[in-house]
Amino acid sequence: VLRCLGIPTRVITNFNSAHDKNLNLSIDKYIDVSGNNLHLSEDSVWNFHVWNESWFIRRDLGSFYDGWQVLDATPQEKSKGIYQCGPASTRAIKEGDVNLDYDSPFVFAAVNADCVTWIRYSKKRKERVYSDTRKIGKFISTKAVGSNSRVDVTANYKYPEVKEISFKISYSQYKNSLLDDRKILVTAV
Repeated sequence: VLRCLGIPTRVITNFNSAHDKNLNLSIDKYIDVSGNNLHLSEDSVWNFHVWNESWFIRRDLGSFYDGWQVLDATPQEKSKGIYQCGPASTRAIKEGDVNLDYDSPFVFAAVNADCVTWIRYSKKRKERVYSDTRKIGKFISTKAVGSNSRVDVTANYKYPEVKEISFKISYSQYKNSLLDDRKILVTAV
């Protein structure tokens, strides 16, 4: 319909799409001390989810948020009492501006939530035992204009994941580095 009105619109597919039911920006899984699933959360991760983007000028939010806007014609949650989603600015999603209207927190979580596993010891005590910050929002894609090729638009939604660098060294290496530092200090004095 939007294309018929002359508004640029495209279909977006998000792989490993988070469904953050309680809007805490994480997908929580609870297990007991034996590792059994407790089914305490309604959060889930879908293999993929599809929505539309349309190009709008955002006078209501400011020109910083002009551009592609997320519109979901198949929302699974109510927003302000009715089933709707968007228009959420992709710029707001990328920048983490989850305090804006138009379902920005929900879309942010769909592409960028952390998957967190908790051990629940009692109703009052739980402990986070695992967190995966890279699982959600993979290969966010649209179709190329004029061909059936996939165009990766992940960078429109999130910054590249930072690779973790291991700095593990043995105690003897650490001790030797301290001795080297002391030699430099003694030489300087």
